[in-house]
Amino acid sequence: MKIYKIPRPLEAIIFDIDCTLYSNQKYAIEQVDCQIREFARVRGISADQARRMVADYRRQFALDHNGAKVSLGNTLLSFGVPIEESVEWRKKLLTPSDYLSYDKELVETLSLLQKDFKLICVTNNPVLPARKTLEAIGASEFFKDIVGLDTCFKSKPAEEPFCRAVEILQTKAEKCLSVGDRYDMDLSLPLQMGMGGLLVSGVEDVYKLPEILL
Repeated sequence: MKIYKIPRPLEAIIFDIDCTLYSNQKYAIEQVDCQIREFARVRGISADQARRMVADYRRQFALDHNGAKVSLGNTLLSFGVPIEESVEWRKKLLTPSDYLSYDKELVETLSLLQKDFKLICVTNNPVLPARKTLEAIGASEFFKDIVGLDTCFKSKPAEEPFCRAVEILQTKAEKCLSVGDRYDMDLSLPLQMGMGGLLVSGVEDVYKLPEILL
């Protein structure tokens, strides 16, 4: 865990979902690879060719942008796959309940946090599979709203999803804390917007939030 900034007063917490509210490396890999395989099928190339294309693009992007990472949605967009199309792929292909299960400690953690803070999720997955993920881990009841890839049709680290979250929360960016597992996607832009930022390595770090924030 790395704390960049915690706003005072703090009114709301904006959570990433994947690899933040759960730790499951197998699902983290599969939800990316299933989209790459779909891209390969549509393009009429092998899965290995598609994987190399994605890896090469991400490597070059990092070289050209001072080490910054790029989302899969924006990577596919660079290959001519509209965000709207990748949204439909994710809705069809992602089945979180095959990999994830109820997390009692997470539920207890969120139960404590919701007493003092507004909670919302901002994810690069569409709302439907994001909601299914929250349901699988038992966290859905704590998040009335999800800002997903099909909310603004912009992939983090675009500003629009975070602005939409602040609007839904009816607060100011300066009173929000963004929590996620990827600095470039989840924290860099929110910090520029005046939010707080907290980098986690998985749900085990999320369990510690009540002792840090309450």
